[in-house]
Amino acid sequence: MYNFSKYTRLLFTLLHLGLGVLLLIGSFSKIYSTLLLFIGLIVIYKTKNKHDEAMFWSAYLVGGEVLFRMSGGMIFHELPKYTVLLFLFVGLLVEDKRHHVSVSYLIYILLLLIGIAFVDIPFTESIRKAVAFNLSGPVLLGVSAIYFYGRKIKVATLLNALFVMCLPIVSMLSYLFFKTPNLKEIAFGGGANFDTSGGFGPNQVATILGLGVFIAAVHLFSNKRFLYLFTLDVLLLMYLVFRGLITLSRGGMMTAFAAFVAFLFFYILSKEDKFYSFFKYVGFGFLFIVGTWIYSSDLTGGMLTNRYQNKNAAGVVKEDISTGRVDLFESELEAFFEHPFFGIGVGGSKYKRMEESDIVAASHNEVSRLLGEHGMIGLFILFLLVIIPMRTILKQPMFARAFLSAFLIFWFLTINHSAMRIAFPAFIYGLSVMIIDKEEELEENCIHRE
Repeated sequence: MYNFSKYTRLLFTLLHLGLGVLLLIGSFSKIYSTLLLFIGLIVIYKTKNKHDEAMFWSAYLVGGEVLFRMSGGMIFHELPKYTVLLFLFVGLLVEDKRHHVSVSYLIYILLLLIGIAFVDIPFTESIRKAVAFNLSGPVLLGVSAIYFYGRKIKVATLLNALFVMCLPIVSMLSYLFFKTPNLKEIAFGGGANFDTSGGFGPNQVATILGLGVFIAAVHLFSNKRFLYLFTLDVLLLMYLVFRGLITLSRGGMMTAFAAFVAFLFFYILSKEDKFYSFFKYVGFGFLFIVGTWIYSSDLTGGMLTNRYQNKNAAGVVKEDISTGRVDLFESELEAFFEHPFFGIGVGGSKYKRMEESDIVAASHNEVSRLLGEHGMIGLFILFLLVIIPMRTILKQPMFARAFLSAFLIFWFLTINHSAMRIAFPAFIYGLSVMIIDKEEELEENCIHRE
């Protein structure tokens, strides 16, 4: 098992702060992301995935995918998804220990592929690109679920993997710091802000920053040091929350908050002194959130508060809280009702909208996309994806439920505001179906490291 002492963690964090600066050079970003692919495969193959190297390398790439995209480091857009899929698949093939392969998730992948037979897009468009864009994420989810289903992961190993996942997010913080103009000169309005997200999509940036918030908060509240000192952990968490909030993209931060509430709920239930733990954690969390919120809102001239209250820059409540996502959702539901059995085929939603309403936008909601493009098969897929992890979660103790329920919520809420454009929701879903070893291990691990 990979162990990271508090000194190693601090060193890696500092190195990744420096990496964020180097990634401002586009060519360096391409070289670095490409090296990750080859080095990761070599390590997984040579070690035969003895210590879940596939999980660690995948976690790192999942945390860094958006960073590499915004810094121009991708040879082609879907490379991170294919790389993570390759890491996990090779890990399954080369490992000596036998791993149970879930038939349910094999069926899930086969059901997804049926939709390819019903593809109906304009002749001038590429069927390959349409299929790859819409199915790369769902297929990766299936491979991730097969890799993790029934796999026993120790708590210390899981926390180390989350730490590795957060390292590129630390690089994103330094990248954003140098890429963002003077915050006092930014004109904040009633929508998501591209200036504070490094010129890249605020939705994806906020999603990954929200993941970083969750990881840092879990380390802080479970007394597992992310950095060398408690104060450094608090400062890191505060800055992650701050950077996420000032993107004014709500989905990523609200999802992270919901996932952490679920974690905290089961974590407190796993404690013997439940009432003391409740007031301790909730009280500290409340003061932390209020303080960070007030500072961030003041910096944005009150636009942050307006944004979360669904108001425009003038303070008037908007009619659509979803910034157009409801229209996309409704159009895909209409496609489901018009073609209830097999849907309109993979990638068809976008072109159907273009024909009927001139809206040029891919789906932001994986739930409605599955229904519209796969019909009743999509409905069955959704049922399968929810029921299996729920059964896994209910069979495990409260401490394990804290992590697993948070991972499941992360997946479900993320695909409802950002579909599966990035590898993160597919990978985090896989984590929700693993088996977490005894809860005592975390406490013993913390005692030895303090």
